Amino acid sequence: MNFYAHESSYIDEGALIGDYTKIWHFCHVFPHAIIGKYCSIGQNVSIADNVKIGDYVKIQNNVSIYEGVTIEDYVFCGPSMVFTNDLTPRSKYPKGRQNYVKTLIKKGATCGANCTIVCGVQIGNWAMIGSGSVVTKDVPDYALVIGVPAKQIGWVCECGNPLHERFECNVCNRKYQLLDHKLSLINQEENYGV
Repeated sequence: MNFYAHESSYIDEGALIGDYTKIWHFCHVFPHAIIGKYCSIGQNVSIADNVKIGDYVKIQNNVSIYEGVTIEDYVFCGPSMVFTNDLTPRSKYPKGRQNYVKTLIKKGATCGANCTIVCGVQIGNWAMIGSGSVVTKDVPDYALVIGVPAKQIGWVCECGNPLHERFECNVCNRKYQLLDHKLSLINQEENYGV
């Protein structure tokens, strides 16, 4: 075992956990869950069967990640944010895992504290979901969305800094271009903090 799990947490047989990942108090990792390396799993987190979590992911306290959710590398899940996997749940009429609706959180995205990600959406690379927002549709790469329901109000750099008209980051010096409502990186120069 090359990861850390606090003694109050349960790691079910069959779960795969990457090297140097830390799992804190009162967590439950179900069988067949896959967690990458160098992740930080906060207190009271539940990770269901067949969930896939990439490398360097940070999941804050009180997050439940249900079957059907895939999280790529470097994603940040804020405290008490919510995932779902059924658009029309009924206690009396469970649909079963074959009918769970899939959700994908792409590389580097941030899901702010107390936001809700309604199942069936894709959150783009390096997108940022504001705290308390309710996401009901796909979010483009680098988009900044807030509100209920969440609406795009701007763009953010890979480093998290909001971008303005010229699409140049004044923190890390990355430059972007906007074509057909899609933002893409045009240089890899990074001078963070300069």
